Amino acid sequence: MKFTQPLESRKLSSLLEKAVSREAKLWKVYVPKKPTNQDTDISPEKRDEAVRWLRDVHSQLKLYPETLCLAIGILDRFLSAIKARPKYLRCIAISCFFLAVKTSEEDERIPSLRELASSSKCGCSPSEILRMERIVLDKLNWDLHFTTALDFLYIFHAMVLSCKSGRLNVALSGLNPSQHVALLTQQLFHCLTHNALLQVRGSLLSLGLITLELEKLCPDWLALTVDLLHKLQIDSSQLIGCRELVARCLSTHMASLPPNTVYICHPLLNTSEPRDRGVLPAWQVSPAPTAPSDPNTTHNRSSKSSAKRKVEHMEVDEYFDGIKRLYNEESPQEGALACTGETVGGGQQNAGSSPCPPLQPVRET
Repeated sequence: MKFTQPLESRKLSSLLEKAVSREAKLWKVYVPKKPTNQDTDISPEKRDEAVRWLRDVHSQLKLYPETLCLAIGILDRFLSAIKARPKYLRCIAISCFFLAVKTSEEDERIPSLRELASSSKCGCSPSEILRMERIVLDKLNWDLHFTTALDFLYIFHAMVLSCKSGRLNVALSGLNPSQHVALLTQQLFHCLTHNALLQVRGSLLSLGLITLELEKLCPDWLALTVDLLHKLQIDSSQLIGCRELVARCLSTHMASLPPNTVYICHPLLNTSEPRDRGVLPAWQVSPAPTAPSDPNTTHNRSSKSSAKRKVEHMEVDEYFDGIKRLYNEESPQEGALACTGETVGGGQQNAGSSPCPPLQPVRET
């Protein structure tokens, strides 16, 4: 029998066929629904939080990346098969993680159950983890050997290197293939923490990730993508949709802050007095609790009320001067003069301070 392909390429093609066949038998889409009751349903956000927590535990124990990917796969398979309460989610997650550790790691690398329960701070006893572990195995028919997205990523990366080894080594800018696949693995882990990608098969997710990387490195990336699509027998429209989801997910991974970050100025004082036109309101604060009257504080209260009336009747021009001081847009002479003004409390204003309250970032709800 005569083979037309090199031996390495034939081996990779055989591995890919077996992985695709295994995935088709065991893969089931996990579609988390919006919870109707916080106490009875696990929301997609809670699932993502549990996966991020498992990622921290995995990083602390310094285990293989295959272990984390397998643990996330076991967790998603279990959550798609049963309906669990949120209070049991951490116990479920650490049980899936312990199953993945015993499946993927070497014997000398497997931590004891007591050590895992203590270091992870899961809030479960070793006996509770063992009971949950048995429930997970029963629901999954004791079959934990399935193909993960990381397995496909390794296969696709090896295929690309076998075809374009010389060009990729030049384009990687000093990274060797092992370092490059480690970088892609971290990107894959970030994608797995987003429930928006749960409806995507692991093979398609890895292909979308590897083609986005090829687009940046190789000018003829499209030919390689078409070849991989043909081997996977996937429609190009599915890959386009997956690439959009992955690119959106990775944009939050690369940026430290969202691109539309804004700041809101919260008022500090509250007044019910009528306001005149051209006069800005005072800053709003919550009223302080009343205390017994003290004759020694009468003078201080009168000075504070007079200062408060001055703030209430502050002109618009003075307000914009405060904004200019806030952003350091004034001249040194103006700043020196502004520092001699009175504060709301009746004392002298410190150098470099501003009558405007500090800016605070928007809190996501």
